[in-house]
Amino acid sequence: MDAFVQCQRTRPPPLTVQHARRNIGDRTSTLTQEPPMSHVSLKCTACGNLHDSSMDTIQCPDCGEPVDVRYGPNRQTGDHTWAGVPIPMPYHQTGQSVTLGEGNTPVVAVNWVAGEVGIQNVDAKLEYMNPTGSFKDRGTAVMMSVAKELGVTEVVEDSSGNAGASVSAYAGRAGIIAHVFAPANAPEAKLQQIKVYGAQTHSIEGPREATTQAAIDYYQQRGLVYASHNLSPYFLEGTKTFAYELAASPAGVPDHVIIPVGNGALFIGTWKGFQELLAAGRIDKTPKMHAIQADGVMPVAAAFAGKPWTLEDSRPTIAGGISVATPPRKQQVLDILSASRGQSIAVDDTSIVWWQKAMASKEGIYCEPTSAAAFAGLQILAEHGHISREDRALVAVTGFGLKDAPPA
Repeated sequence: MDAFVQCQRTRPPPLTVQHARRNIGDRTSTLTQEPPMSHVSLKCTACGNLHDSSMDTIQCPDCGEPVDVRYGPNRQTGDHTWAGVPIPMPYHQTGQSVTLGEGNTPVVAVNWVAGEVGIQNVDAKLEYMNPTGSFKDRGTAVMMSVAKELGVTEVVEDSSGNAGASVSAYAGRAGIIAHVFAPANAPEAKLQQIKVYGAQTHSIEGPREATTQAAIDYYQQRGLVYASHNLSPYFLEGTKTFAYELAASPAGVPDHVIIPVGNGALFIGTWKGFQELLAAGRIDKTPKMHAIQADGVMPVAAAFAGKPWTLEDSRPTIAGGISVATPPRKQQVLDILSASRGQSIAVDDTSIVWWQKAMASKEGIYCEPTSAAAFAGLQILAEHGHISREDRALVAVTGFGLKDAPPA
């Protein structure tokens, strides 16, 4: 058991609406008295216990582990489609969904990359074409749609940049007050983006984990909703649309999907999407899923390789978006790696910077360092024979380069 899980299990369970009211006296909770969404329950990823669909439940009240959305027999597929395919979603389609036109991002062939790594077919899915410049908009759109349906008026989030900007933008769109906690050393462009969308920004000194703890303390003390992209099960319901788009593309499901992984929201959501499509008979195979990390912060890659790694082993990395030493959903990522027969690779900052510059100059794709790490990982996967020359690989370009420019 890793140190994070031990810590989580000694913490009090997440606040319910009743707990929040008791702790904040005469103040009212940010949730209304509407009944929870009847077609949705939340299932613990560890003990399997079921809980109601409140946004307050981001971890299992019984064991402290993350929860995922489970749909009942009247699952909401009739009114929801994505890429022309019915898709279960947690909120009701009433014309009140919170959207900025996220998703349906382009897939482009990257032929120079293919030649460089020795694979015939490599594609890049340009997630920086989402409204705020990263894949996070997929998850935030669904999370905020649920929040709006449940009457939430104020949320708290912690982020190194991209998720904070996304939550700030979509909260503004929904008329919800957002408090975003960000590391003081986050890229200035990302911090400015968070602020310009109108969030109340809290800058926190210290390691990334200090930012998370500050956000947790804030929401618990004030009885607010923790709209955590790291833990919210509704965020994952948005990121699964990535898989639906790949399945609906002319080329279909690729043989390999390569994703940079910090907390793993896109990685986990994509796998869930493929599993839903497989169960519905809409695809007949799933890809191998590969999780790429920076070697300065590599809890998943180390665990996958069976090597010891702790918070004390972490080092600064240019790939701030995946600099997450204690990901709460680490076990889910490892389970997906096993189920999909994928790999987890750690890459160094030198290769990340090289690939960021090469992608811009050779392919016209200006990605942030976190995304460049995925291409560095692709190269190692090919060199080690995990991807054959005849396979088709797709790399998720998760964020835009102007948010986190490389050193000159």
